[in-house]
Amino acid sequence: MSLKARITEDMKTAMRAKEAERLGTIRLLLAAMKQKEVDERIELDDAAVVGVIDKMIKQRKDSITAFTQAGRTELADKEAAEVAVLEAYLPQRLGADEIAAEVKAIVAELGASGPGDMGKVMGAAKQRLAGKAEMGQVSAAVKAALAG
Repeated sequence: MSLKARITEDMKTAMRAKEAERLGTIRLLLAAMKQKEVDERIELDDAAVVGVIDKMIKQRKDSITAFTQAGRTELADKEAAEVAVLEAYLPQRLGADEIAAEVKAIVAELGASGPGDMGKVMGAAKQRLAGKAEMGQVSAAVKAALAG
């Protein structure tokens, strides 16, 4: 079963169980996926769906930070609940050591030698690690590998 089909089935399950918060989050996810399909005139595969989910999680985490700083804990809690629902659809993430090992392999393959090669290495890392790791962690690992 594709990730898109699983999300649709989970929406139906949430409707039957009358889980309003979960249903709302899943509907937002499906709307974002549909919007991307319409904008780019493509059919989303699992990797593209994971990209949409990653983007939504990043938006929610930014909102949580802003709400917490503003003292709006009820809104931050709502966003955190949405993050929990969204994270259930992500594949297992790589650990910091695994990310560093992948980045070292990419640097060796490309023959990158210094910080000037950051863009080239990040491009290859995004393709190889998309959906498997958070790009912020990958970026930090690339900087460390190219600096050392």
